[in-house]
Amino acid sequence: MPVRIGITLGDCAGIGPEIVNLALNSDRVPKPAEYKIIGKYSDCSVGQPSLETGRAAAAGLEEAVTLARRGELDAVVTGPVHKARMYEAGFKFPGQTEFFAERCGVKNFAMCLTGGKITVALVTTHIPLREVPSALKESEIVRVGLLLADFLYGRSKSIPRIAVAGLNPHAGESGKLGREEIEIIAPAVAKLNQSLLISHQSPLIFTGPISPDTVFHRAIEGEFDAVLCMYHDQGLIPLKLHAFHKGVNVTLGLPFPRTSPDHGTAFEIAGKGIARPDSMIAAINLAVELATKKTA
Repeated sequence: MPVRIGITLGDCAGIGPEIVNLALNSDRVPKPAEYKIIGKYSDCSVGQPSLETGRAAAAGLEEAVTLARRGELDAVVTGPVHKARMYEAGFKFPGQTEFFAERCGVKNFAMCLTGGKITVALVTTHIPLREVPSALKESEIVRVGLLLADFLYGRSKSIPRIAVAGLNPHAGESGKLGREEIEIIAPAVAKLNQSLLISHQSPLIFTGPISPDTVFHRAIEGEFDAVLCMYHDQGLIPLKLHAFHKGVNVTLGLPFPRTSPDHGTAFEIAGKGIARPDSMIAAINLAVELATKKTA
């Protein structure tokens, strides 16, 4: 049986409908899969988001999660949305990641992004930068690290190698530039390796804390398969610099795969015929890969 992939259009005033159409009509997505486009075009002007386009985007998400929870879809790919308009329409979540987790009743979830030679998972996500140090907990690093390890185990038969980024410059410089590495991150790394030794009988696969200014270079060079990052932009800036047109956002911990292109609505180029579908194609391909392995 071919896997069934639901694809939401996102905000129809943006490039979502364009890139979905371009992706599905290309020769770069798996043909045996069944694709269902979810969402309706509301009355809108291209490039001009409105309350109606935000409401339609939110309705598409509700339909997608309902179908997936019923077992009528094997995976969901979501198009880019405009959160400000969705908030006006009553959307009460920081992002689509949190929406899917809440609708599925999942508390153990995380945001992961992958593209090119970089895969990252985020310990903290949609919070102000000033709140990151107080939000950083040993238990959260362990929780997200285990989700990332399971994701990598599921995609490859080899034992993954995961770098853990420090929070401060030079990973705290032995405590002179901050003590989070000593008091929070290093103990979490030890606990992660101990947990995996028990569950997978694996050798030490987590290394860190490593200075954030070198860890991504080392990952691209092949030393690590993924980087566990302490905050949102620590992971997204290098990923988008390295693989902007191939980046995919994955929600870890859901009962079904959910992916999305790692870019926004791009209202400024919507309808001009220049939007690239590469990231949407990558998101569809990853959704098919994960769904196929899950249903095998």
